[in-house]
Amino acid sequence: MGFLENLKAKLAPAKDKVSDFAQQHEDKIGQGLDKVAKTVDEKTKGKYSDKIHTGTGKAKDALDRISHKDDGGTPPPTT
Repeated sequence: MGFLENLKAKLAPAKDKVSDFAQQHEDKIGQGLDKVAKTVDEKTKGKYSDKIHTGTGKAKDALDRISHKDDGGTPPPTT
C-alpha cells in the first residue's frame, strides 16, 4: 500500500465525522459564516465587500457539498 492510499485510509473516519457534524449543524455553521462576514465587512468599512461575499459563498457551497455527501443525489451546483 502506497503512502497516499495509507493516508487516505487513516483519514476516512475523520472525513465521515466532519460530514456528520456538518449535517447536524449546517444551519449554525451558515449563520456563523454570515456573522463573521458581516463583522469583517464592517471592520474593513466595506472596502472588500465583493471579496468577502465571494468567499462566504464559496464556503457555504463547500459546506453544502460536505454535509450532503450521503444524500445519494448530486451535490448542488456551484456558481
